[in-house]
Amino acid sequence: MNHPAVIAPVVTLDNHAFFFDVDGTLAAIQSRPDEVFIPSSVITCLQKLSVGCGNALALVSGRPLSELDALTAPLRLPLAGVHGAERRDVAGKVHCISLPDEVSKSVLQQLRQVLATLPGTLLESKGMAFALHFRNAPEYADEVQDLAEKMVMQFPQLVLQPGKCVVELKPKGVDKGLALHQFMQEALFSGRIPVFVGDDVTDETGFGVVNALGGVAIKVGQGQTQASFRMDNVEEVHRWLEKLTSQLHQDTTFIGKELR
Repeated sequence: MNHPAVIAPVVTLDNHAFFFDVDGTLAAIQSRPDEVFIPSSVITCLQKLSVGCGNALALVSGRPLSELDALTAPLRLPLAGVHGAERRDVAGKVHCISLPDEVSKSVLQQLRQVLATLPGTLLESKGMAFALHFRNAPEYADEVQDLAEKMVMQFPQLVLQPGKCVVELKPKGVDKGLALHQFMQEALFSGRIPVFVGDDVTDETGFGVVNALGGVAIKVGQGQTQASFRMDNVEEVHRWLEKLTSQLHQDTTFIGKELR
């Protein structure tokens, strides 16, 4: 499963739909979420790829839609944000799942109170979801996990979503797999073979949907995964995008390394 073989499938732009995570996939992970950026050359590649595949390209991320738009400006792509709690479809309509105001306020207040006692941790409020970062304070990983578990016990509307040096609280019943499935029901995406590139455990539900649809699931970096292919790092994703968009006139390119 984790041993790459030098075998790769062919991706055809006229038959495939493309989905990308952002942090750790299109953008290198930084010490703080607000320091993350997507290089302009990569945004240009995304624009070219979107045109080349008939606009069957979307981002599927834990970030809110507003941040995804800012990171990919001037593009305006179909997006799934906050792990699918927010989604902008191909027609530009936004679909949102929200928490009751009293729940959001209470969760935010309690999280701020506790994390203030854990120097180096960071609370990222997304409105209907909350990310508890401990990348700069790994010694508090257990305390952050315990806090998140207490919140889930107190508020059954929430579920835990672990990630790389982060624990998120998100609305129950949403994940990247569901968001990807919803996109695949829409015009532009429907009838195509999905390709999903992601790096974290949050992307595994998306990999599962892609596998079920006979698509191409690509894990970026190390770790257990149900994806069938792997890229080593963000730089390799960038190189693949450059190669793919430079060969648009040839319609095909190779991708990744198969995992056995």
